[in-house]
Amino acid sequence: MNDSVFHRIYDSYHQDLFQFLIYLVQNRQVAEDLTQEVYIRVLRSYDSFQGNSSEKTWLFSIAKNVAIDHFRKQNVRKKRVFDSFDWEAIQLTSPDMRPEDVVQLDDEKSQLLHYLNLCTGDQKMVIVLRYFQQLSIQETASALGWTESKVKTTQHRAIAHLKKLMSKVREGEMIYDK
Repeated sequence: MNDSVFHRIYDSYHQDLFQFLIYLVQNRQVAEDLTQEVYIRVLRSYDSFQGNSSEKTWLFSIAKNVAIDHFRKQNVRKKRVFDSFDWEAIQLTSPDMRPEDVVQLDDEKSQLLHYLNLCTGDQKMVIVLRYFQQLSIQETASALGWTESKVKTTQHRAIAHLKKLMSKVREGEMIYDK
């Protein structure tokens, strides 16, 4: 891969890629690290890119796999944490977004992010790719390695779940905490 190809990919897709990862992990520093990992994988594997999908779809597919790897590593670490955790030496940190990050989001996006966290991981990925990154159903299916039918079904269920949560808040059955 030559420098001009890498710079073109970076310039064209960096913002979308970073937003996708930050929506998934909800931590700016982790999203930055994962974005860097995506670019490392792109550099290593660009020569094997066959063009069966668009570069953007291919890039999001790599990003999805990097995020999944991150969450798997987190789960393994969480399982081992009580065996080796030094309660006196290590500070406990919250997995939630930092307050300054949430303030930057407008209220509507903040509320939607809150509700997205109550969806399944698959539902969250589909909503982020379809509505935040504006990928088509075909591009989303390609990025996730799914059929178009599975994307449509997951999207439908996610939207129904989000509507249900929002109506509960409107009816006072559930409280939205910022």
